Amino acid sequence: MTPRDTQKERLRELPSVDQLAISVARAELKARREELLAGATDDVDLVHRARERLRPRLRRVLNATGVVVHTNLGRAPLAVEARAAVAKAAEGYCNLEFTLADGRRGSRSDHVDGVLCELTGAEAGLAVNNCAAAVLLATAALAGGHETVVARGQLIEIGGGFRIPEILAQAGTHLIEVGTTNRTRLADYAAALGPDIGAILRAHPSNFRTVGFVEDVDIEALCSLGVPVIDDLGSGVLRDDWDLLAQEPSVRRSVRAGAALVAFSGDKLLGGPQAGVLVGTRAAVHACRVHPLARAVRIDKLSLAALEATLALYRDPAAARRALPVLAMLDADPAVLERRARELADATGGRVVGAVARVGGGALPLLELSGPAVALDPGVAGADALAAALRLGEPALIGRVHEGQVLLDPRTLTDGEAQCAAQVVRAARA
Repeated sequence: MTPRDTQKERLRELPSVDQLAISVARAELKARREELLAGATDDVDLVHRARERLRPRLRRVLNATGVVVHTNLGRAPLAVEARAAVAKAAEGYCNLEFTLADGRRGSRSDHVDGVLCELTGAEAGLAVNNCAAAVLLATAALAGGHETVVARGQLIEIGGGFRIPEILAQAGTHLIEVGTTNRTRLADYAAALGPDIGAILRAHPSNFRTVGFVEDVDIEALCSLGVPVIDDLGSGVLRDDWDLLAQEPSVRRSVRAGAALVAFSGDKLLGGPQAGVLVGTRAAVHACRVHPLARAVRIDKLSLAALEATLALYRDPAAARRALPVLAMLDADPAVLERRARELADATGGRVVGAVARVGGGALPLLELSGPAVALDPGVAGADALAAALRLGEPALIGRVHEGQVLLDPRTLTDGEAQCAAQVVRAARA
């Protein structure tokens, strides 16, 4: 079948206007009927609601908040190479769990195991669907039915209200708390060790910092205790020679220290898709691979394709800093930001002001990224009304309200997105 024949076939498969209209009309009338029976008295535009029903729920937005890794907006935008890998994997079949060399069933982890070992120095690697799943699997595999030691200051809550104690309970391991919220010493860990200890879990407090009268134990000292250590790093810094990311722990350091398993995210500072990554000793990673939970938390082929392409970029650190949008935004040239801000201000009637951007995503909470932003005059309607109008634009433009103004931060916009943002602003004001 030629490409033209394929195109004709797809066109024939589209539903007729009558089918589509009847389906949407029935759904809207049913919803309105239920509202009226419930006592609704307001007037509604059913045609507008029908159009909204046809629109995709997951939509493109322009992130002008200045929060680079914005959890609510999908975290890290993917590099061109990762987007291309996703499209290629989605186009047809792929060797997800098939070994081309011998024609036998393979493991989806094989696609990233080699590059993970290459980049981190670990003996083995494994990818799952997110970092919380990685911690769940790691503790279940190494300490299920046994005890896990955690410092009280690391009993953290991550996004969505999920807490470390709850994750450990689901993993089937009994929590042993040591130390205090602000000070934990190596002797506290040593005193808790006993015959039923399965692992020590170190959870990096990625979205906050405790300062002042504090003390904790570094990874090298923990690994010297002779108990398997699971190090949950959260953000996933693969290089330990970038000054900008020096406040976040590096994966390579934990691997060198001898951690049994190191867990980190694929979609934070790593700059890839949502994923959870485990690297460590061959025995510990194998225990995770064969655990029953591994299937429940496995990564899908599209995320795996994006992760492999993202990891491959790290083979050339300089290229990774240019190609990965998250790293490029964090390391943006001030002159480029100033030029982009002025062009956006000229196109919208706004003015350039000083602002502070954030890393976001629970990473580097104390780091402030100074730079320009564009302040929009909200008019008589006020900043909240203007922000709402921008959110309803096509595409949606998300800024931030600060001191009665709507700010648009150019750090989290490309040049093309900044031009599109200007159009959205003009349309909203018109």
